[in-house]
Amino acid sequence: MAELLCMGEPMLEFNQLPPLPDGTVHYLEGHGGDTSNAAIAASRQGASVGYITAIGADAPGDSLMALWQREGVDTATVLRNEHAQTGIYFVTHDATGHHFLHYRKDSPAALYEPADLPEQTLAAAKIFYASGISQGISSSAADAVFAAIDIVRRHGGKVAYDTNYRPRLWPPARAAAVMHAAMSNVDFAFPGNEDAQVLTGLSDPDAILDFYLRLGSKVVVLKMGESGAYFADAQQRVLIPPHPVRAVDATGAGDTFCGAFLARILVGDSPEHAARYASVAAALTCTGYGAVAPIPNEAMVRAVLPV
Repeated sequence: MAELLCMGEPMLEFNQLPPLPDGTVHYLEGHGGDTSNAAIAASRQGASVGYITAIGADAPGDSLMALWQREGVDTATVLRNEHAQTGIYFVTHDATGHHFLHYRKDSPAALYEPADLPEQTLAAAKIFYASGISQGISSSAADAVFAAIDIVRRHGGKVAYDTNYRPRLWPPARAAAVMHAAMSNVDFAFPGNEDAQVLTGLSDPDAILDFYLRLGSKVVVLKMGESGAYFADAQQRVLIPPHPVRAVDATGAGDTFCGAFLARILVGDSPEHAARYASVAAALTCTGYGAVAPIPNEAMVRAVLPV
């Protein structure tokens, strides 16, 4: 069985490319979904990974299944729903960054509920990973994540959680209540800096780290985008500078960070070293378009990883 289990909503992606000279805009078809991206990132670093979700019995669902099989992600815990359609989203770009437009209402993943969970597989996992999106898509999906966390912790596994707050899914007060209830039971917390400011009302990075450490996380890595990452545990705090790259699209960079980090934890790296590795992997993801195609493998990361 897979050592790392990721859970959430995968989607078919259409990512805006630079306009042609005549102004025509094209979109690159690909795949996305934050925890799916993280699963692929972990697999490309050599980890044993499985995915928990539900997708439609449709062409986008078939495309996602083929993707995971190519990437070595175990699909034994992927359900196919014949009565609901796999979600899709568009990524557009402008001077302020990248923006998402999702079409996911009543997607199979949103209809997922605790009774659908693969309990034996969860009980055997070393790490379980979910995000705010995993819970924000519906109340039943939120309950399923809580139930999965409980199963994993009861059997001695570890839990990781990325905030990935999306205001289109839920208001900040409800998102904070649900996410922080989940994150009180995690070992590795990955709040995004902008997310954390909304969810906690805090702006100082040290205060944000204090908040999530007090909440119960053993390790907190505050993801700060172009400013790098800020790692903390009970003994130390380390600012990890960004790896310099020529960035063209940051879609999925934070997901790659989480997947690469967890892959390195599974092989025995210290959390600080895992965070330094993950920072490079995330930066390299920004050098190409789309959430999945630019994710580097281990050899690519090690080729530029500072000694």
